[in-house]
Amino acid sequence: MQSQDVAQRPSEPADSASPAGPVVDVEQAEAALVEHYPRLVRLGYLVLPPTLGRSRRVLTAHALTQRALPRQQAPAPVIPAQSSGPGSDPGYALVRLQVVRAALQAGLPLRRKAWPRRAQLPPLLPQVWGLKLFPRPGGADELALDQKLSALSGAGRAAYALRGLDRLPDGEVRRVLGEAGVDDPDAALAEADSVPAEYKLLESSEFDPCSLQARPTDLMRRRRHLKVALAAGAALAVCGMLLALPGDGWGPDGAAAPPYAQNPAAQAALDPGRLTRVSPTAWKTSARTDFSVWPARGSLVRDEALLRRALAVWARPGEAVKVSHTPGTPTGGPSGPPQLLYAGTIDNSRVVILYDGLRIVRYAEPRKGAGGAALDFARVDGAGRAESGAVVLSRTDGNVRYLTAPWVRRAGERDLRSPGGGVMDLELTDGVTAPLASPTLRREGCTSWNVLQLTDGTGARLLTDLGELVPARLTAGPPGAPAEASRARALRTWAPYACSLGLLRSAGVRSVNAWAYAHQPLPDSDDEATWLCTRAETWRGEGARVLAQFHTPRGRFGAVAARAESVPACGPRKPQVLAGVLWKSPKGSWYLLAAGGPGTTSVKATGGIEASAEGRMLTAKARRGAQADLSATLEDGDSLRGLR
Repeated sequence: MQSQDVAQRPSEPADSASPAGPVVDVEQAEAALVEHYPRLVRLGYLVLPPTLGRSRRVLTAHALTQRALPRQQAPAPVIPAQSSGPGSDPGYALVRLQVVRAALQAGLPLRRKAWPRRAQLPPLLPQVWGLKLFPRPGGADELALDQKLSALSGAGRAAYALRGLDRLPDGEVRRVLGEAGVDDPDAALAEADSVPAEYKLLESSEFDPCSLQARPTDLMRRRRHLKVALAAGAALAVCGMLLALPGDGWGPDGAAAPPYAQNPAAQAALDPGRLTRVSPTAWKTSARTDFSVWPARGSLVRDEALLRRALAVWARPGEAVKVSHTPGTPTGGPSGPPQLLYAGTIDNSRVVILYDGLRIVRYAEPRKGAGGAALDFARVDGAGRAESGAVVLSRTDGNVRYLTAPWVRRAGERDLRSPGGGVMDLELTDGVTAPLASPTLRREGCTSWNVLQLTDGTGARLLTDLGELVPARLTAGPPGAPAEASRARALRTWAPYACSLGLLRSAGVRSVNAWAYAHQPLPDSDDEATWLCTRAETWRGEGARVLAQFHTPRGRFGAVAARAESVPACGPRKPQVLAGVLWKSPKGSWYLLAAGGPGTTSVKATGGIEASAEGRMLTAKARRGAQADLSATLEDGDSLRGLR
């Protein structure tokens, strides 16, 4: 959407302050500006037009705020003092008014026959060469709010920001906008009413121009336009600065990038002394049973130097840090002091596990040397007891170690390909498992699929490593009432299809359910094939992956007949499914075999094969390589398309 800043044009008021109000000294205004600088810059950033781009909005917001300091004493704006908060300070009210006025002027279009105003020009200071600076990304809610605000005029955004940041009532918002030169403050308030009052989101990193991340500008354009001498001089200057830095290995901030300006909340989040530590027995009495009640474990939970490095690298990972994250997981720094789950030495690494209510973050550094730090993110919002049973601590030499929940009584390893093979116990030491073979690190073919079995007071559960920080939970049965995959019948269901889990690696999978939805007689044979649907739910709530698989008694593995993504099939909301496969009988004849789930009354094939059948199964002669479109009719009269 294009910004509507032209709809309301702030005019330059003849008198922006009342002569009867209190007089503000330059020193008083400077003190207010310094004290509330992050809030003022955030306000300017929100009011500035989105068409400027995030990088220019950041620099312009800082420039407008720094220019808000008056050159001499000035009368305070006509705004009734609040009982508390920054609005009760006349100095703050004055500089806030200047920031809002300048930000509104910056959104006005340039005119041919008029000199541009200072706020409409790119700021001379601050200036950054060769980098684009922009706030760290927030979550989906912050992105949606940013899109809604971009559709408002500058005055509408100013009204929303004054309500949200300073908690001003509408009467005071009208006065501020009027003093800033807005012709119709009531229209601006009406615009702000069209956006949900999610004011808490305004405090996130998405709208914080004081907590930034950097990216390079257009490198090819710089190469074409910069002179060789200037580039060489800049390179020499940078090299000189790097050579002057002390090489202290794992110093205070370790592999973190150089620090930047931070607000007090961000600084508090990086203080290891403020980390949240939960009592070892909290989970026994808590109404919640998830990561929030995990105690801090490990031999290094009091190593403040290690914890400081982990927090610093999380906030600003350096170029040498290897960063990974599951799809849909934000990688920004912590918004407040996170919870410590583990700090200790595993294999040849020092590992720290942190939790901020939305994400599990794993920091690892080698025990010796000053290189090779790694930072991994995994989204775990909404995790319950079943999904918060374990976190990956390390992967080494084809093996994986887990940190288990405090309520886990027993851990074991079993081969999902061998349902009758039993469970091999794994030693638990302070919640850390002995190493077990990881199927994701295997180099040879899929002859086995090792999974982790955890037993607690409510039963046994199976978790599988899919190459991510949090293992995926395995279940089996109808989508409306799946059972744990550790049960004997579920193990037999999973056995032919275990290796298909390899198709779900690194997809942010939360859980995978296997459902044998049909058994179909095979033509020219006395055997019966099984149709199975596996549905992988993701942590982000979208992008679920569905596989329809076909297995005959003579085959070792199930064959993937169809797959789809972001569809409701095989899920609790819409369990119906339809899939087909070309199959060669023992006599050498080719057939189209198709089957639907319960509630299917007829199946039809069109295109390369024309056939239909009453009931939930279709068997039709076909030729090798033929293709067909499948459709079905359900008991309620709805139609169903086949998975492809």
